[in-house]
Amino acid sequence: MSKQHNLLIGWASRDVTTTKPVNIPGQFQMRISQGVMDPVTVTALVIDNGADCVIFLSADLVVIRSYLLDELREAVAEKNMQIPVNKILMNATHTHTAPSHYADTPDEEQVPHDGIEIASSDEYRRFLVDQASDAICEAYAGRRPGGIAYGYGYAVVGHSRRVVYFDDLSKRPGAVINSTHGVNGHACMYGNTNDDQFSHYEAGADHFINLLFTFDVQKQLTGAIVNVPCPSQNSEGEYRISADFWHDVRTAIGAKYGEIFILPQCAAAGDLSPRILHYKKAQERRFRLKYGNSATELAARRDIAERIAQCFDEVYSWAKQEIFTALPLHHVVETVELSKRLISDEEYAVAKGGLEELGKEGFITEGTPKERLYNNSILVAKRNRFRRIISRYYEQKNQLKLPMELHVLRIGDIAFASNRFELYMDYQHRIQARSPFEQTFIVQLAGQPGKDGGTYLCTTRGEQGRGYSASMYCNIVSPKGGQELVERTVQILKEIHTEE
Repeated sequence: MSKQHNLLIGWASRDVTTTKPVNIPGQFQMRISQGVMDPVTVTALVIDNGADCVIFLSADLVVIRSYLLDELREAVAEKNMQIPVNKILMNATHTHTAPSHYADTPDEEQVPHDGIEIASSDEYRRFLVDQASDAICEAYAGRRPGGIAYGYGYAVVGHSRRVVYFDDLSKRPGAVINSTHGVNGHACMYGNTNDDQFSHYEAGADHFINLLFTFDVQKQLTGAIVNVPCPSQNSEGEYRISADFWHDVRTAIGAKYGEIFILPQCAAAGDLSPRILHYKKAQERRFRLKYGNSATELAARRDIAERIAQCFDEVYSWAKQEIFTALPLHHVVETVELSKRLISDEEYAVAKGGLEELGKEGFITEGTPKERLYNNSILVAKRNRFRRIISRYYEQKNQLKLPMELHVLRIGDIAFASNRFELYMDYQHRIQARSPFEQTFIVQLAGQPGKDGGTYLCTTRGEQGRGYSASMYCNIVSPKGGQELVERTVQILKEIHTEE
């Protein structure tokens, strides 16, 4: 399967921005877009060696849900029956300012939005599918002989976003023990570090940037995969469409290299973010003197882009000395079964009681349409989170495992491995440390067949610390299931590494 053959490479990209007033998912409250800050895109890369292939597709989305991958594969198959649609590895960059592609009429409660126009998410999903499938077909049809080079560099992008305290937050006066964000404990997502009980960050950070460059037959750079362990969520509270810091990265790299393709991948970063939680005064001064403004998050985006672009330059300067035009390629796609994070009887009771209490609250009818939407959408989000806990409690009686589509592939001496989660960083390190390949790119938030996608997968220490991202609301797979993912991924990596 992985016999060495000449490489064929094809690229394509599409602008999938919309100016219609669409919902922007990623927060508890609904945000209806008020224009465009910068474009969101889908980018496709096909690498084929005649014996096997991979079709990478990166999308500026928060996650991939509502049968998006199924519809995409169906659309590609209709446009070109020769394309092996099961080899499409789609990932979201996790921007919190992308249009919603979620179903207009999901099973859960809907939010009243009188006075506010909201464009159809189904309509946007159809547009997204059409554009993304076109990009894949163009990239596949445009395959030409070429080569790849690869390497890694360093850029500070992600920081730990889980703050640990000496005391248990649930024991503090007035503490909310069970919130819809999570269950308080010793850890807190985006916790206050200027606190007498602040101890440390739960995990470190990962400053490795994995890069794969592509070239034409004249050895001219045509594009690159840029794999960064950090979600793109500096502008996560914006009401305008944006690719977040990936727009700035494309601009910064393009300023030197021209119109090459950039395919972003978010590596494992469930407990990381592009935001520092201490040293904030020093950062404000840095941005004021460096950029002459106080727009902190926009300055942070620019700062991140400059660091990634500098890393790109440094790695490209030496990686281009070794361009491979013929390599073994083997792409394994299989469904793995991962142990669920089970809902206890006590947690079920909490969810049932919480839903009953929230059911007594009515929608507000006072205030502006935007104020009503803000408050009513939060109420519905809280109710729906409890409903999902109750559903999971009954579902787990018949199914203790969660199926997940896993992609593991090699291209010569580098490898890629996917997962559907906002995966805690430790799992990435466990895979990379045991991988037999020179470099292993982890791709989180990969698209899955079916309506579901995303969700956090915390570690045992995260589970012990509790808080948002490490609670019954956030985890549908347990740390045991996380290790099952590690073990199966490593097993496949070793199997395909030994093949010739």
